[in-house]
Amino acid sequence: MTGTFGRLDAVGLRYGRTIALDGVTLDLPAGCMAGLIGPDGVGKSSLLALVAGARKVQDGRVAVLGGDMADARHRDAIGPRIAYMPQGLGRNLYPTLSVFENIDFFARLFGQDRAEREARIAALVEATGLAPFVDRPAGKLSGGMKQKLSLCCALIHDPELLILDEPTTGVDPLSRRQFWELIGRIRAGRPGMSVLVATAYMEEA
Repeated sequence: MTGTFGRLDAVGLRYGRTIALDGVTLDLPAGCMAGLIGPDGVGKSSLLALVAGARKVQDGRVAVLGGDMADARHRDAIGPRIAYMPQGLGRNLYPTLSVFENIDFFARLFGQDRAEREARIAALVEATGLAPFVDRPAGKLSGGMKQKLSLCCALIHDPELLILDEPTTGVDPLSRRQFWELIGRIRAGRPGMSVLVATAYMEEA
């Protein structure tokens, strides 16, 4: 272990009368891959959304990358250091845009110039096996290819923290295995990156 990138203290979250999280306290280890496992409906996605800054903190304290996620200024400051891949096949993609256009869109959001964008996109599509499909609309991709494209979009800005919410749910077994092999190769090239994963599959955990 190389310390922590975050901590949850007595965190609670409700949706109306439904309790999603109740007094959760844990340290989030840095520089490694950490996993949350459990069936649907136990609060995994809610916890990851809080860590990513995508959901408002209701009760307790969520500290990530050196600050309080209830502080809007801190969330804005560390946003570019976090990549969040939400649950659902291709949920962060634009189906009518091509593979290249989807990744390029996210690169532009982070202010990368044309040369940097093109170099990063070329490296990511090569690493993920999407290079032959850069002109194909995202909506025409298989489930496994959509998840690879979603990962490219998440990694385009070289984040310090990668959050993956059940990234292989709904994907065929071969594509699931390929996805985790891909994550392993990416982590080998970025040893300082922390990865937080939620999964319902025991063998993945």
